[in-house]
Amino acid sequence: MTASALRGFATLNFWADDVAAARDWYAGFLGTPAYFERTGPNGRLAYAEFRLGDHQAEFGIADKRFAPPGAADGPGGALMYWHVDDLPGTIERLIALGASEYQPITVRGEGFTTASVVDPFGNILGVMYNQHYLDAAGR
Repeated sequence: MTASALRGFATLNFWADDVAAARDWYAGFLGTPAYFERTGPNGRLAYAEFRLGDHQAEFGIADKRFAPPGAADGPGGALMYWHVDDLPGTIERLIALGASEYQPITVRGEGFTTASVVDPFGNILGVMYNQHYLDAAGR
């Protein structure tokens, strides 16, 4: 095995003013409840985490009060894409659930098509159909 400086993402965090509402929205979209939750000093839900996908990636929703200083208040920064098998259907469903289009479905090359939405909490959710992902996951 060859060592790599970046071996895979550990946790992807989104921020929300109302973590409980964001947790419920994502649970509805994902079809699974958060597997871990933590309350803050005020007794309100401060963090909720899901395990997703082929590698059980951690997706967390954290109270916006705990965001690093200088963090973007709206959409901005890095954009991470999740592989989906049905890109048009996923985008249609996200918009029906209250997300808004950020980037339309865009063909990036053979086997690579991307799109993104802004969730109701101000976070950018990137989704893509990625043939390389499927090839790697099949190994």
